[in-house]
Amino acid sequence: MDGRNEQRGAIKFCFKASLSVIKTLVLVQKIYGNEAVSQSNLFRWYSRFQDGRDLVEDDERGGCPKSTRTEVIIAAVADLVKKDCRITSRMIAEYFSIPRTEVLLILKEDLRKRKLCASFVPHSLTPEQREDRVTSWEDIIVMADADKNFFNKIITGEETWCFAYDSKTKLQSSE
Repeated sequence: MDGRNEQRGAIKFCFKASLSVIKTLVLVQKIYGNEAVSQSNLFRWYSRFQDGRDLVEDDERGGCPKSTRTEVIIAAVADLVKKDCRITSRMIAEYFSIPRTEVLLILKEDLRKRKLCASFVPHSLTPEQREDRVTSWEDIIVMADADKNFFNKIITGEETWCFAYDSKTKLQSSE
C-alpha cells in the first residue's frame, strides 16, 4: 500500500468510527505531517465514503497508458526509421497513436539515435544511400575535369556542399 492509499485507509477508518471531517483532518495532519493529503482531497474522500464507496484505491482512468515503450513498439519504430530516415517524431507518434515524448525516448534511449538536421537518422548508410553518394561524387569528378576553376567555386562547411554561382540574369538564377 502506498502512502496515499494508507492515508485514505486512515480516512476511511475515521469515517467508520463516526469522527467528524475536521477531527479526521486534524488527526491525519498530526500523523502524516507534511506528507498529509490536502484538505480538499480529504473532504473529497470523506464524501466518497459517505456515498458508499468502499475502496481506497484510485479509479481506473482512460487515456494513454502510463508507458507505451514496449518491445513491440520499439521494434516497430526501429523498422519505420530504417525505412524512412527522414520521418519525424510527430509522424511516428501519430502513426502509432502514442505520445511524442515517448517516441523521443524510444529514439534516443532505446534505439540510440541522434537528432541531425531536424530528423533522426541511422548511424550507418543504407546501400541506396551509399550508391547515391558514389553517384554524386562521380558527377563532381566529371564537373571538376571539365572546368579547371571548379574547386575555386566551391564553399564547404561540415559536409554540406554549396556551389558558388554568380548569376547574371533572372533567367540564369531560375535555372
